[in-house]
Amino acid sequence: MNKRKSGQKWQLHVLGGCDFVSNGAGEMASNLRSESIKVGELDIRYLTGGQGDPLVVLHGGGDSGKTWLQNAIELSKYYSIYVPDLPGFGLSQSMSDNFDLSEYVIFVEDFAHNLGLKQFYLVGHSLGGGIALHYALKFPQKIRRLVLVSSICLGKEIALWARVLSHPIFYRLLGGAALSILKAVSWLVRLSYAPFEITNSPSLVRMSIGKSIMTLKGQTTVLLSQLSELLVPTLLVWGAKDSIVPVSHAYAAAQLIPDCQVQVFKSCGHSVYKHKVHEFSQLLVKFLG
Repeated sequence: MNKRKSGQKWQLHVLGGCDFVSNGAGEMASNLRSESIKVGELDIRYLTGGQGDPLVVLHGGGDSGKTWLQNAIELSKYYSIYVPDLPGFGLSQSMSDNFDLSEYVIFVEDFAHNLGLKQFYLVGHSLGGGIALHYALKFPQKIRRLVLVSSICLGKEIALWARVLSHPIFYRLLGGAALSILKAVSWLVRLSYAPFEITNSPSLVRMSIGKSIMTLKGQTTVLLSQLSELLVPTLLVWGAKDSIVPVSHAYAAAQLIPDCQVQVFKSCGHSVYKHKVHEFSQLLVKFLG
């Protein structure tokens, strides 16, 4: 596998309805490919490749599946990896304009069922971590091991800016106008500078996430009281400098989860998996086996 050169961008190409991922110079990114699947009434795009035990990755609320590309390349050496664009993110169809965490838990179950995954490893980052945690509590028989990366739902504390933007008044009064402006800017950027690069289009469901899971006082969906019921072997990965979800949540949760390990990266913030691709991937391989 060739290493990515500085400034090089990954792209998605379509050949007769079958997509593959390349590094921008026409070279294959490992054996990864982008595929589509019907989940209920939704058209869902997901990144997949590799061989071995299945591993499902759920991205964060500000991202899409493509932000996990570098990690997917590493992990596909050991596992059959599946990284969906969650509904309303990336290239996946949205289920509604209002985010409902419970609906995303059911989506993960339907996604896994449609792929024929009876048991799998599950990794979730930030918002994806909250979804993964809920899923593991609801469907423990489906999860072999669980990895939560700077996950929500483990404590009330969260960044002040996130709490402020979660206030309903921003969504009601500014939602439509802000969405129109962001879509226009996104369109101009794609037209002028990146006609072949897939970029995340803003959506109402992404703008509604905050008001559904937090208030000005903090997160409203906190599962500390249920963590003793989480019997799945669990790994908590955090950045010591996480300014969005404090690392104290990892230490508190580890005291309550029966079978739990914690790994903190001292020099990292909220997105450890991006900043320490190789170290993070090797950590997962060691934990998952």
